[in-house]
Amino acid sequence: MRKKKVMSIFGTRPEAIKMAPVVQELEKNADQFESIVVVTAQHREMLDQVLDIFKITPDYDLDIMKQNQTLSEMTSRVLMALDEILSQEKPDIVLVHGDTTTSFVASLAAFYHQIKIGHVEAGLRTWDKYAPYPEEMNRQMTDCLADVYFAPTELSRENLLKSPINPEKIFVTGNTVVDAIQQTTLLGFTHPVSQKLKKDTKKILLTMHRRENLGKPMENVFFAVQEIVEKNNDVEVIYPVHPNPKVQEMARKILGHLSQVHLIEPLDVVDFHNCMATVDFIISDSGGVQEEAPSVGKKVLVLRDKTERPEGLETGVLKLIGTQKEKVYNEIDELLAEVGVTHDDKLKNNPYGQGDASQKIIEILSEIL
Repeated sequence: MRKKKVMSIFGTRPEAIKMAPVVQELEKNADQFESIVVVTAQHREMLDQVLDIFKITPDYDLDIMKQNQTLSEMTSRVLMALDEILSQEKPDIVLVHGDTTTSFVASLAAFYHQIKIGHVEAGLRTWDKYAPYPEEMNRQMTDCLADVYFAPTELSRENLLKSPINPEKIFVTGNTVVDAIQQTTLLGFTHPVSQKLKKDTKKILLTMHRRENLGKPMENVFFAVQEIVEKNNDVEVIYPVHPNPKVQEMARKILGHLSQVHLIEPLDVVDFHNCMATVDFIISDSGGVQEEAPSVGKKVLVLRDKTERPEGLETGVLKLIGTQKEKVYNEIDELLAEVGVTHDDKLKNNPYGQGDASQKIIEILSEIL
């Protein structure tokens, strides 16, 4: 029987983390599948870290990253590059992930070639086209083009059913990030900053980088963090600063002089997951962190007004707090008071699965192809 050719296309660090277990599972089933990996390198250095850790060598590397490129430029470059690859390889199905520009454009390219599309992490919604931007519409447009939907939760499935999608094409699998974390958190946190942290301090992990938070929202949050550490000498903040020059500049300007705030380079996936596991709680505008935190039992104050991942809100592991300075300060202060207090069992219930999502996806592909 002819092997089925499965092409996985991704370009950012979060995509790579979540698609790596799927690629590994495809490779374990090499008797059934021919796995082809295409990366656009929408995030260059951070993508390469993940590929190295999970020992994935791309078959095609488009290397499309350029300084200050617009979404239009990125879209056109990826579309043209994938056109040639899809014409040459003719896969049986293209797998894309989540809500990136790479995912939407890869789906569009596959559609133009009349190739089946499988959407991993389908169905997440805020129902606001500009929040998050451009991710919300990237995901919705990918779902419009897809043929098979791997929804991480029942809520994601319900979102998909609000569109005219055949229920038989939707499969609830759990989220592949749980699969990834089960590998990475075995390896330990070895970053030099861990040696600088005092044993008796309360530790917060901060991440902030979203396009819609650049400028005043980010400034508000940084000033709130500054006020927190100035009023609490037993608090330390670890902030892996995103490489975006605007983020770097503001972080150094507001937080760089504070000895209790550790501004460091972006962590690789192993150190990041293990850092999450060692801090007391997390402040973040990231989507992926909202899914990763339940796997390590940590609460997250989400620096957004809306989330496409409400499952975490229901379990109590997430709380939307926006970016207003006073609100951010008060929420951090309140959560600091809870450090050391035993959390209820809700934190132990992971809404994103038990770490077998990739295996389920491969089993489904085996049946439908």
